[in-house]
Amino acid sequence: MNPLRRIGFAYNPTIDAAVDLRERATGWAAMRGLDHWAAAAADLDTLRRELPGTDVLIVLGGDGTFLRAARAVADVDVPLLGINVGKVGFLSKVEAGDLVRTLDQLQAGAFSLEHRMALEGRILRGGRPDAPERHVALNDVVIARGSLARVVRLDVSIDASHLATFIADGLIVASPTGSTGYSFSAGGPILDPHARNLVVTPIAGYLTTIRSVVVEASVVIRCRVTDAHEALVSIDGREDVPIAVGDVVEVRSIERPIRLVQPTGSLPFWDLVRKKVELLPS
Repeated sequence: MNPLRRIGFAYNPTIDAAVDLRERATGWAAMRGLDHWAAAAADLDTLRRELPGTDVLIVLGGDGTFLRAARAVADVDVPLLGINVGKVGFLSKVEAGDLVRTLDQLQAGAFSLEHRMALEGRILRGGRPDAPERHVALNDVVIARGSLARVVRLDVSIDASHLATFIADGLIVASPTGSTGYSFSAGGPILDPHARNLVVTPIAGYLTTIRSVVVEASVVIRCRVTDAHEALVSIDGREDVPIAVGDVVEVRSIERPIRLVQPTGSLPFWDLVRKKVELLPS
């Protein structure tokens, strides 16, 4: 990455601590004469407008804030760094108290870049491939029942091979980064974040012997809704799209990775996992 000239801050305006952190961060940039801007992480249009020419996007918030910002950098390739002001913060390398020290590290070039695989989810209405609805996720694409407590029936295939017909609350297709999230809660494994794999995990599957499978990144996971009273597709848990019987959801990996900033001295991934898991409610 080139010397730091322009820096962006994406924050959660509903968290007072994130707003305070934004003020500290923009003050830091102003004192050093750096070109900078700030926007709410949910304001996708502003993020996409400001990101070109930006050297790094600092995300101030929890994992939800980070995932919102990741949608924007999937289209405009800018490295991301999360400053955690949420509860667990699996995606954040830095805690709020280390903000200034971390920004000083960035300016000094004391960091590396990690490449994380992202996902593309396509919704094919009625199974027709002519006009798919495309969505990008860093963590996972979830096909699930709606608000009513009724299971859905899903025919799931991996490329041309039929995997199973699940009667369940839903199905999670997760990236390695997302393997620490919903998929893990549903019984899936945690993958190394640099792996090139997809994790397919049913949610509360009824009378199924398949709990979770790991497949290579080159395959396409295809899920057809064959029976449901109400169903939806959830993208990174941030965006819910209603779907109907006969609709197909295809999930595949995206060739270009999302780049994450790792400040020098950051906690290694497996140490971070251990530390964060200890914070989860038992």
